[in-house]
Amino acid sequence: MIVAIDGPSASGKSSTARAVARALGFAHLDSGALYRGVTLVALQELGFPSPIVSLTPEQVDTVLDGADRLDLRLDRSGEGFSVRLRGKPVDHPIRSAEVTASVSAVSAVGAIRDWVNRRLRALSRGDQSLVVDGRDIGTVVFPYAELKVYLTASPEIRARRRLLQIGESVEPERVAAEAERLAARDAADQTRLVAPLRPAPDAILLDGSELSLEGQVQRIVDLAHKRHG
Repeated sequence: MIVAIDGPSASGKSSTARAVARALGFAHLDSGALYRGVTLVALQELGFPSPIVSLTPEQVDTVLDGADRLDLRLDRSGEGFSVRLRGKPVDHPIRSAEVTASVSAVSAVGAIRDWVNRRLRALSRGDQSLVVDGRDIGTVVFPYAELKVYLTASPEIRARRRLLQIGESVEPERVAAEAERLAARDAADQTRLVAPLRPAPDAILLDGSELSLEGQVQRIVDLAHKRHG
């Protein structure tokens, strides 16, 4: 079984997906981790200037050739998957501020999305059930997923969660500024030409504005049990 959880930034989809996978005994697959791995290759291994704002077709070819040559991949590890480069885990480096500043531009490139999607789909060909989170999992990567959930919350709630996650204070002016940034990111994701952010036609919409993490998880676990018997 594949459970696809999509949603905008700071909607809680990654933490929710991890907890859902644990509750169901499935493996958690974070699609964004591999995009971060590709970004790490561009910045750390190929020396692209930071932040990356856009890539030419020639640069895209260089990045993907580097990712193949350096054996960038996802390997099963514990309850999920680990990003490896040259056979060594790079789960910490891919979360750096430098990578975070550039990953949106890298992940917006069609050829890079195709490269990542082929590797994500390859991980589903065995007998392991997966919970996968991202922005186009139910629409592009796994349109045949048995359960698709589109998880969202108001920009203000998401902003507060994001600030708390990174250890910042949640004064009203900080929340308002972060909510504005998230709304701009939403607009960019929803209007991009390649794999725009949107719910799959058969996705279940789940607004987590008034739900705790535990509440979100339980809703999805219950849906999975109904779908899978």
